[in-house]
Amino acid sequence: MVSYKDLGLVNSKEIFAKAFKGKYAIPAFNFNNMEQLQAIIAACVEKKSPVILQVSSGARKYANQTLLRYMAQGAVEYAKELGYPIPIVLHLDHGDTFELCKSCIEFGFSSVMIDGSHHPYDKNVEETAKVVEYAHKYDVTVEGELGVLAGIEDDVKAETHTYTEPSQVEDFVKKTGVDSLAISIGTSHGANKFKPDQCTRNAQGILVPPPLRFDILEEVEKRIPGFPIVLHGASSVPQDKVATINQFGGALKDAIGIPEDQLRKAAASAVCKINIDSDGRLAMTAAVREVFATKPGEFDPRKYLGPARDSLKELYMHKVTDVLGSAGQA
Repeated sequence: MVSYKDLGLVNSKEIFAKAFKGKYAIPAFNFNNMEQLQAIIAACVEKKSPVILQVSSGARKYANQTLLRYMAQGAVEYAKELGYPIPIVLHLDHGDTFELCKSCIEFGFSSVMIDGSHHPYDKNVEETAKVVEYAHKYDVTVEGELGVLAGIEDDVKAETHTYTEPSQVEDFVKKTGVDSLAISIGTSHGANKFKPDQCTRNAQGILVPPPLRFDILEEVEKRIPGFPIVLHGASSVPQDKVATINQFGGALKDAIGIPEDQLRKAAASAVCKINIDSDGRLAMTAAVREVFATKPGEFDPRKYLGPARDSLKELYMHKVTDVLGSAGQA
């Protein structure tokens, strides 16, 4: 058993309380490798933002659970080296079983998500409560989920949305004891969040997806006032990155994301955590493809992963400053 406190990490309780009061959201950035981790920490230290390092089940398998522990500890020390010890959470994203959540807690995670949204309501409550009971013994915070997001992200797949039913949230929070709640209000996983026929074109000719269901969010806020809400699938799919990928040999069709102004509106409400993964993948892939296309003789990984890391850092500095509002809040 490794305690996250020995690694220098924090859980989400205090930073969520500050985010709710300050009307901003904590960035939750997924990572799988060293370059992503470097970019996240460098961006958040430079902008003095707290951060949640997210690891999916697939990422944990890819990177190795033991290495991840030391990478997280290294991230804490790296932030100090860069001159500002920001609060860092290590969080399991979309844990689907009690056993997975338990294992992550034992390997030093400071926060876990138990996603029982694919179960019937009563089973979701049962599974979530079981994880909460175990996690709270070690002061680890737990995120639950009500509602289902469409799209694909690693092992998480769903064809259609199931919006969160506000009438269930009070009962769910009371029976499970969760510390935060992910809800479904129209965001979705992946880069292809919407089909073109679901969108309208604005004055600049850009496809704009349907607005988020802020009516559901507002009703949830009324029923569980002051409770931290989480948005998954909140990448905006920057069209300049999509264009670069396609220019240099990619084939991304109909990649449409969530407008950043809607995310900023959500961050100013009860939404205390916003997950962003696909945007980072796009930024890195665009940079790598450009190097491969313009410098075909290059074979040193540092020469293409370095620009990918720099592009990712720039993107995340923009996110914490202009979208989530968490810059300067560490």
